[in-house]
Amino acid sequence: MVRPYALTRGRTRHAGEAFDLVATVTATPGTVTDPAALAPEHVSVLQLARVPTTVVDIASDVDLPLGVVRILLADLRELGLVAIRAPATTAARGVVDKNTLREVLNGLRGL
Repeated sequence: MVRPYALTRGRTRHAGEAFDLVATVTATPGTVTDPAALAPEHVSVLQLARVPTTVVDIASDVDLPLGVVRILLADLRELGLVAIRAPATTAARGVVDKNTLREVLNGLRGL
């Protein structure tokens, strides 16, 4: 078992632009110039991003703390291997989908 601080080389915050938990992550067509430079966790995250997925889903799938996954994603973004896009929200346009809100409320009650 590797400690989270070892995976992030002691970093607790990522560099670059902040991104949301539900931001969409997609692998870019870029190639890795030095595959040995990537940790196995970076490779796992990169493989999951082949299909557009959210930050929180990646954290769940790789079974790592969310903070660690954010740092790994920022590393991959710096290398040009992933694109991270803010979620498209209807609330930003002033429209709130009541069915979505109802489903979120039911989900929270289920917790």
